[in-house]
Amino acid sequence: MHQGTDAITEHLLADLNEPQRQAVCHVEGPLLILAGPGSGKTRVVTRRAAYLAATVARPYQILAITFTNKAAREMRDRIDALGVGEGMTVATFHAFCARLLRIHADRAGISRNFTIFDTDDRRKLIKKAIEACNLSTTNWSPAAVESVISTAKNDMLTAEDYASDNLDWQQQSYARIFLCYEELLKKMNGVDFDDLLCRVARLIQADAELCGILEQQYKYMLIDEYQDTNAAQYAIARQLTKTHQNICATGDPDQSIYGWRGADISNILNFERDFKDATIVRLEQNYRSTQKILSAADVLIASNSQRKEKTLWTENDEGPAVVVMEHESGDDEARSIVRDIGSRIREGTQAREIGILYRINALSRSLEEAFLREGIPYSIARGVEFYNRREIKDVLAYARILVNPTDEIALFRIINTPTRGIGATTISRLVEQAKGHQISPLEAIYHEGVLAELGRSASKVRAFGALLQTLQPALKLPASQAMEYMMSHTGIRAMYRKEDIADETPLANLDELINAAATFEREHEGTTLVDWLEHAALISDVDIVTNENGAVTLMTLHAAKGLEFDNVYIVGLEDGLLPFRRHEEAGVDEEEERRLCFVGMTRARKRLTLSRARYRMRRGMTERTVKSPFLDELPRVEIEWTNCEGDARSRRSADLGRLPDDIEQWEIGSIVRHPVLGLGSIAMIHQHPRQTRVDVKFRDGSERSWVLEFADLERVDYDEIGDAF
Repeated sequence: MHQGTDAITEHLLADLNEPQRQAVCHVEGPLLILAGPGSGKTRVVTRRAAYLAATVARPYQILAITFTNKAAREMRDRIDALGVGEGMTVATFHAFCARLLRIHADRAGISRNFTIFDTDDRRKLIKKAIEACNLSTTNWSPAAVESVISTAKNDMLTAEDYASDNLDWQQQSYARIFLCYEELLKKMNGVDFDDLLCRVARLIQADAELCGILEQQYKYMLIDEYQDTNAAQYAIARQLTKTHQNICATGDPDQSIYGWRGADISNILNFERDFKDATIVRLEQNYRSTQKILSAADVLIASNSQRKEKTLWTENDEGPAVVVMEHESGDDEARSIVRDIGSRIREGTQAREIGILYRINALSRSLEEAFLREGIPYSIARGVEFYNRREIKDVLAYARILVNPTDEIALFRIINTPTRGIGATTISRLVEQAKGHQISPLEAIYHEGVLAELGRSASKVRAFGALLQTLQPALKLPASQAMEYMMSHTGIRAMYRKEDIADETPLANLDELINAAATFEREHEGTTLVDWLEHAALISDVDIVTNENGAVTLMTLHAAKGLEFDNVYIVGLEDGLLPFRRHEEAGVDEEEERRLCFVGMTRARKRLTLSRARYRMRRGMTERTVKSPFLDELPRVEIEWTNCEGDARSRRSADLGRLPDDIEQWEIGSIVRHPVLGLGSIAMIHQHPRQTRVDVKFRDGSERSWVLEFADLERVDYDEIGDAF
């Protein structure tokens, strides 16, 4: 132990329970920390990093990896506050790999000024690849192709690997697009998110010297959220710890919710197989939730088979029962929940301590309408949207082309922004001339031979080239000043000031971009414009999500991971929504969907409400839903089941739907018309005291069910349609 560290280590261990102390004090060899929700995981990981730095290692020998920038920032701040973090590497997997690729660009066979293409840019490039293969983007959607390419890269397959497999005709076309996409990436000196991981994984597997250097540098590796690692991340972790095996993996199989993007739960399930002498520490005490919330979540997740056994417990109060609310419709659900929230706020609950979670964003619409009617402030957590705003992408595109002149995606975004009279025809001719002269489009802008072929547009293209030259000084400025410089010199700020007479949001967003860059500079001393662009490219939804804005927060269950609220409402507990399936015939990973529900439930500190609707609008039609199987898996005791149909019935009878005037003529076999589906015949009428349901069979054989009081149906006389039906 280093001299004078007794007081530091005593402070680091003072407020930990026994399993937490074991995890922090374990020094040599592999360690798996199974951390249940609310068990103080972040505290343990940060204290462990600090303990290692204070006892057996120098800070620069410690590599702490997280999955979000937000988590990395929190971990870094906590370690710094403990006074031992200077020089320690705390980063996301993607940020760490981007750094390695820039430092070791020569070994990786890439230029160090590469651009990281975000999802939007990646799809544009895939679209170019599809068209270059003479395929239709209608039949080969960029989103579908992107999914195939991403899955292949997550499995550590190159385009050549993918193309070499025995493929059917569809996969062969995917392989052609994949190969072309990779050629375009190389030409533009770009990488996508998946490349950051798989390039580094392949590099350190192939380059034993570099792998040795890195393993010698990082004698201790800590990986948070290990259950979310994919094949590339797993390979990196194994390679960098294969000699010293000083790896600490922290995670919870019960919270593995990213299988759809390549996460492999078997990485954490097989930890003891991979590291024979691993020590296992279970963090089972929950400091967040009441006993009743915890019990309900624990019983639910016990239905999963892919897990490691642990028993969650807490010394917190029992708290109120978990409430399950059943509503007649999705709109009823929204109104009832928002009214309940209004009551809690009037009783003293702060709006920021309330979260509404759902499986898909589409469920937010009726909730938003209900909040607006009740006048309750709310915010929707979709963090990455800021960096997808048109004005933000415009400014960043100017910065990207300065850093990486071969970035054609950025070039063609700004060549006519602000408008300078360079249209699609001119751009097409510019690209064609560049190919003919075997130069890049940016080089073509300065090539007099090319300009001579552009006719009257030459002067406009020449002026654009001159503008890019005037922006060169921005490369030497701090990121915030560079943003301001480009906004002013390009005319971007003036353009949005002119456009937004009534709406000043874009201008405010431009100011916020400068603020974000300035904050980044303060947190990362000595950074460059390249570093800022890398940071902006790696921002994800959860990095900007916060529940500190004085409003009720609406968000997806995936975005909620890592957050907590006093009051949590989970809506849409219906088969097809949670568990979610995109199509009726599609399969579903029910265990992962159950884990997602478990994650949502354990975000709640004091009150948890689960909600479903018996009927929900889908594609413009009201359809009967099936209760989520997860509701049946909850414990039979300590759950309060609330049927909310009474209020809905009285409200509907008072001021909403009504039966058709000719209801007496509606019977089985009657012909009805739907504005979208056309003509159909009534297969069944179900009359109930509070409503009438009608089943209609249409000419294509499909059958739909509606609440007749709200159905957009009209009865049609046989004489009116003749032989049409």
